[in-house]
Amino acid sequence: MSSYFFLSLTALLFTLSLLPGSTSLPTSATTIGATYSAGTAATQMVPPLAANRSNALRWLYVHVVPFYPRTKISTISVGNDPLESSPDFSTFLLPAIRNLHLSLRDLSIRKISVSTTFSFISIITTPFPPSSAQFLEPALYTVVRPLLQFLRDTNSSFLVNLYPYNLYKIRSEIPIGFPLFQEHPFGFRDDLTTGVRYRNLFDMMVDAVISAMAVAGYENIPLIVTETGWPSFSTDPAEIDANPIYAELYLKGLLCHLRSGKGTPLRKEGVSETYIYELLDKQMRKGRNWGILYPNLTAKYKYIQFSGSYCRGFFDMLIMAVGQFLVFAFLRGNGSFSLL
Repeated sequence: MSSYFFLSLTALLFTLSLLPGSTSLPTSATTIGATYSAGTAATQMVPPLAANRSNALRWLYVHVVPFYPRTKISTISVGNDPLESSPDFSTFLLPAIRNLHLSLRDLSIRKISVSTTFSFISIITTPFPPSSAQFLEPALYTVVRPLLQFLRDTNSSFLVNLYPYNLYKIRSEIPIGFPLFQEHPFGFRDDLTTGVRYRNLFDMMVDAVISAMAVAGYENIPLIVTETGWPSFSTDPAEIDANPIYAELYLKGLLCHLRSGKGTPLRKEGVSETYIYELLDKQMRKGRNWGILYPNLTAKYKYIQFSGSYCRGFFDMLIMAVGQFLVFAFLRGNGSFSLL
């Protein structure tokens, strides 16, 4: 496992896994950042940290103590989607988290919390309606519920990677406007159990996590979205929705929504922090590009204001229409047909 820094002026997330760092973006409601993956990263396996508290203390002396408090570090995440990426280490997860927490107290550091990061798709059973969402078993009993108790006891946050793009790809009934924050007259989904109306997929996924925590008996734990975004490119020609037009629409809609301070239907204060994946495109031969900047640090999106309070209007609806036309033309060119 590798460790990456959250380089943020307001909140620094520090991880022992794949959770990267972020540069803070001004906002009036939620702290918004962009993740940054360090090119060179230290490596530390979870079992040694779980087995011996002195190992945890040694790790802190190398990776935290030299930088704190000059660098504001708010959270250490032990692992990034460990149930999916390292299921064999699941029994070591909570002991490692506890050892790091206690070691921080040994160092008289009380403003850094310790948690782990889950992926929405690998931990939530039923994303819609949100009221029916629960954590997957057996992870609920072996990992999630003990972790939630620890988070409550230590006033820490639940961390989740939340990608509407990924859920949209596996749920064909979701119309493209729903994850892209496009508010059409009939672009909503109702949760008949709670009577709540959802107008975007991000809120629906956030509330599914909140509902799952409530079912487990821990409804008031703060929630941080550690990764979210929309790919602007994919080397897979079948992923036609991974394009810069849709990526720009998602990011603009997300920023506008978070800055509005409306929160979600089940949590009016919303999530405390949200981090866009990622700051820079990677040089790659296969996969997806998610960056908001090109590798040479030039801006990818002309019409996104990462500071200020700009929200979309007619121009964004025009972009959506053009984007759908381009995707439709692409499909026609490949002998396929799609109703967008």
